[in-house]
Order: sequence, then structure tokens, then C-alpha cells
Amino acid sequence: MKAGREELMEIVDLWGYSPETQEKVLAILESEEVPPPHLFRYYGPKDGKGKVWQAERLFEVTIGTPHALAVNSGTSALMSAVVAAGIGPGDEVLVPGYTFFASASIVVACRAIPVICEVNDSLNIDPRDMEKRITEQTRAVVVVHMKGNPADMDEIMEVARKHDLIVIEDVAQACGGSYGGAKLGTIGDLGCFSFDFFKIAQSGEGGFVATDDDYLNMRAQSWHDTAACWRPDRYAEERREGELFCGENYRMSEMQGAVALAQIRKLPGYIERLQAAKKKVRDCIVERDGFTLRRQPDPAGDASTAIVMFGPDQESAEAIVEAMGKRGVGAGGRFDQTVRDWHVFNFWEHILEQKTVTDEGCPFTCPYYEGTLPEYGPEMCPNTLDYLARSLHIGVAEDWTDEDVERIADGINGAVDEVLG
Repeated sequence: MKAGREELMEIVDLWGYSPETQEKVLAILESEEVPPPHLFRYYGPKDGKGKVWQAERLFEVTIGTPHALAVNSGTSALMSAVVAAGIGPGDEVLVPGYTFFASASIVVACRAIPVICEVNDSLNIDPRDMEKRITEQTRAVVVVHMKGNPADMDEIMEVARKHDLIVIEDVAQACGGSYGGAKLGTIGDLGCFSFDFFKIAQSGEGGFVATDDDYLNMRAQSWHDTAACWRPDRYAEERREGELFCGENYRMSEMQGAVALAQIRKLPGYIERLQAAKKKVRDCIVERDGFTLRRQPDPAGDASTAIVMFGPDQESAEAIVEAMGKRGVGAGGRFDQTVRDWHVFNFWEHILEQKTVTDEGCPFTCPYYEGTLPEYGPEMCPNTLDYLARSLHIGVAEDWTDEDVERIADGINGAVDEVLG
């Protein structure tokens, strides 16, 4: 049973158009007979250049990379990248203590050991702490650009190259941002993007793997589609060692690809408006002893989805948030011991307690692992907990007016004066 007008109308209904408008749309559609689309990316257009293919090519141009592979989620992008890099049993992978749990869980899913690192005042992985945790088993680092803010990529890349580590950038929250003129996701060996509904660009679910390395791209393609359908000759023998292995199915559908394509077209303008709005507010915020703004390793490259500030301590930060609320400026803290936040490592009991999908306990009991397991615990990264406990967060809107900017800045400055005197 092919997809036709009925399926298209269900998609139209997602936008909440009135029944009257939907009837008009249906009438227009019924006035023309067209063959139903093939929603599987490979068997659609005769030239193979459907919406997913177009989204991949446009994303390559937009971020400046020779290879962009569309997948069905950001987590799938991370998994594909880790597998492409050949990471598995016996290996360690460095991950920051502040990131969505998927950045760490995919390491365990690939049967490697996650090593949780501190973040610094950018709320991204601390290059100094990262280097301290490197062992003979360390193979890679997952660098996450949290809340749009680029990580310290110069220092991170220096450490990584010094120790021959693979750098996987998790750009789920910073798509469209940059560092030193290069788009985030193109600086390391592999870049992973999420097009989940809550991300900067979104297709409901979806994601991309970016790389400038032909071999890594080939491996990611193999994993995302069982090393079969994507190849020029799907039944041919292995063209290069490491191409064929048992993979999974992370393909993006043509429906996701169509939405992603439109979102990628909008991305540069959206980032530009977010950056302008954030800069206006940030320039008006008065820093003082004990109250500071999150450090921006590259202010021009910040994707600018959030304004993050730090109070002198958790109590003061909470009081400032409350005082801001009374002034009509909504804000929140990032960390609260009473709230399970999957972005904070001390709630990752899956890892802290070494829970695994089967009873034998792999990878934590893996005979290929010759290192010493990290001393996992809810207090293992105290600096990260301190930064998060003192942090205040405001989401940035692209349509902030000058009046909004003045109201928000005045609300922040007034609240800080009230609490800190």
C-alpha cells in the first residue's frame, strides 16, 4: 500500500491547520494525479538524489566538510562515529561530566570504558583534566559543545594529537557554531549532529556524521546500513580492509530528510539572529566579584542558544534566579541534587554502578581491558558539580526586541544587586 494524499494530509494535520484549511489543501491535491513517493532513501528518485541525499550535500556545503552522512538520530551519529573510529573492547574514551547521557552511553554500548572528565568555566571538557586522565588504553575523546558554546578546541586538539587520540565532536547543541573560523564538527576527526526536535535544526528525529576522512566515512556508512545498501555495488567483495562488518540500521527516511533539508537552508540565518540577540543582552550584563558570565572560547562562533552566568555559590545563584523571576525574567539553575538531570554525570548510575545489558558485565569486566577502571562515583568531578551548582541559564530567542533586551538585562543586573549588594 503506497503512501498517498491521505498520508500527506496526516502530516499537514501535525501543523494544526483548521479543518477548513485542510479541506482546501486536500481539494488542491485531488486536482492533480501524481505517483506516490517512495519514502525509503535509496529506492526513491531514479537518480538516487532524494531529499536525504540533498540534505547531506547541503549540509556538507553549510558546514564545510567533504562527507556528511544522514542518520536517524544524534545518538546514532555518535555510535556510527565511535564504530568508524574502531573503538571497542579494551579501549578508554574520555567524556565530559556535563553532557547528555548519550555521549557516554554509546561508549559502553561499543564495549569500551568511558572516563568521565571535569568541565571548566566554559562548561565544556577541561583540556588539563582531560590530559591527566589519559592512559595507555585511551583511544579517543568525545568533545561536547554544550548549549551552543564552543569548547577550547586549540588546547583539546593539541592534547589529542600529542597522545594520538581520535577526536569526536558532539555538536548536538551547537549546530551552526564555529571555532576559529571552522564550523564545529569539522575540527576533530568526526563530527556528530542531532536533528532532534529540541535542537537548533530539527527534523523530529535525525542527525548527521561529518568527516573529511574517506575511510572513516566509509566505516560510518557501513555501520549505519549493515555494510550493504549504500555501496556502489552492494554485493561486491570488500574494497578495503575494515569496510565489511555486521552493522545496524540507522538510515534517515525521506520524510525526515525533507524537513532536515528545509532546516539546513534556514540554519545560517537562524544562528545569525541568535548571535545578535545574545550579544545585545550579554553586553549589558554587569559582571562583578563573585558574579561572572560563562567564558566563551570563541565569542564569534558561539551558536548563542543560551546565556549562562555563575554566582559566587549555589545559595546566591538560587537567590538571583528567584529575584530575576520577580522582575519578569525567567531563568533556571542547571543542577539540583533533587532533580534527575541526564546531563549531569552523578545521575549516570548506569555507568557509576557499572550496570550492563547482560550479566557478564562487559565492558567493565572485559578481558581485553588491561587498565584500571576509573573510580566512578557521584563526587568524582567536584569542579563540574561546583560550576553547575552556581550556574544560571536563560534561553535565547531570535526575536528579542530592543525592549526585551533592556528588560532582561535590567532584570539580571537588578537581581544581582539585590542579592550581592
